Amino acid sequence: MVSLHTLRRTTKRSLQRVGRGQSSGRGKTSGRGTKGQNARSGRKKRPEWRDIIKKLPKRRGYGKNRGRTVVARPRSIAISLQRLSEVFENNATVTKKALEEKGLVRGKERCKIVGGGTISKKLSISGCVATASAKAAIEKAGGTVA
Repeated sequence: MVSLHTLRRTTKRSLQRVGRGQSSGRGKTSGRGTKGQNARSGRKKRPEWRDIIKKLPKRRGYGKNRGRTVVARPRSIAISLQRLSEVFENNATVTKKALEEKGLVRGKERCKIVGGGTISKKLSISGCVATASAKAAIEKAGGTVA
């Protein structure tokens, strides 16, 4: 017959309870140090970054807070008429590829021809955007803008 004094424990004994007497080694402050916020139950310090983030204004509008809707546009490089006349010969064709070869534009950058300075050479421009004043100056010199 089985009696209480012959029973064997089948599970692991639970951990010692803290804060129950001096002799246990975990009495009084129970290993939490001294008084204050850290000694209380729960013991969660409020993260200061949360306060900083909550004070920042929200960016209103559809899609502005979502990274996948933001598209990085290629940079547009402004090229003056003065620079074109220095780099290209008379009757030359100015394309994006020709501008890349001359070192005026790199990779995915877009080119825009602006009317800075004067031009006396006849240039044929295609594949680049030109301002109204630049277009008028190129056509006055005998060139074309497509």
